[in-house]
Amino acid sequence: MTQAHCQGKKVADVPVGMAAYTMDSHNIQRHVNAEGKVRNEGDVQVGGFAPYPIDYKSIIPKATQCGNLLVPVCLSATHMAFGSIRMEPVFMVLGQSAATAAAHAIDEQTTVQGIDSEKLVERLRTDKQVLQWTGPKPASPPVGVNPSTFKGVVVDDEQAKRSGFDSIGTTMTPFIGIHYRHDADTNKGQQSIRFPVRVEKDGMYEVRLAYGAGDNRATNSPVTIHHADGKTTVKVNQRIAAKIDRLFEPVGSFKFNAGTDYSVEVSNESTDGHVIADAVQVIQP
Repeated sequence: MTQAHCQGKKVADVPVGMAAYTMDSHNIQRHVNAEGKVRNEGDVQVGGFAPYPIDYKSIIPKATQCGNLLVPVCLSATHMAFGSIRMEPVFMVLGQSAATAAAHAIDEQTTVQGIDSEKLVERLRTDKQVLQWTGPKPASPPVGVNPSTFKGVVVDDEQAKRSGFDSIGTTMTPFIGIHYRHDADTNKGQQSIRFPVRVEKDGMYEVRLAYGAGDNRATNSPVTIHHADGKTTVKVNQRIAAKIDRLFEPVGSFKFNAGTDYSVEVSNESTDGHVIADAVQVIQP
C-alpha cells in the first residue's frame, strides 16, 4: 500500500477492507527557534481524500516466502500509507478479512496466495464487510493559475532560489502554479526568495508581485528589484488585495537590458506578519 492508494490514484486489485484516516507522522522533536517560538520538526499531515480499499496482497507474503501467514497489522505499506492505515478499527477490519481468507485456504486446501480471490471478496461482502466507498467525495483541492497564461515574463515560486520560505500554501485563492510560499512568520531577517528575470529586449518594464492577501500578512514586505540602473527596495502591504486580477501588485517600473540576468527578491527582514511569495511578472506597459 502506498500514498497513491490512499489518495485514490491507484486502486486495490483485491479489496479486503477500508481505511479512512489522514496520512500523518508525528513530529520527531519540538524545538525553540531564534524568536522563542516552539516549533515541531518532522511533522507530516496529508488529508483531503476519501476512504479507500486495502489490497489483500498487502497482508500476505510472497508465495515463495511463506504459504500460511496473514498479517493484518504489520502489513506491507510505505511509511506514508501506514500513517493512515495504522488505526485500530482498520486492524480489526483486516483481522476479520484475514480470518476469512485463512478459512478459505483451509477449505480449498491451498496456500493463502492460492485461494480464489473473487470467492473471498464475495464472502466478505456477504459478511457485511465494506469494500468500496459510496459516500460523498471530498472537495477537490484548489487549482492554481497556469503561469503561461499571462503576458510578459512570469516566474513562479518553483523557479525561484530560496533561503527559507519552505512553507507552502493553497488556502488563499487565486494563486499562480501549484502553490505559493510563505515564511510562516518566523526567522525574521533570515529568509529570502529570489526570482530570476531575463528579458528579450531593452526597455522599461513594470514589475509585479503575486501574493495572497490576508489579515495576518505583513504590511511591510520588502521587495528588492535588481535592474539595469542598480537596485530598488519597495515595501508591499500584503494585507491589501493585489490590484490586477487579485493576483499581481505593481511595485514599480524599471529598466532592463536584453540578455542580462536580473532578479526580484522578497525577504522577511523586520516584517510584521506572514510574508507571501507566489510569483513575479515583468511586463512592458
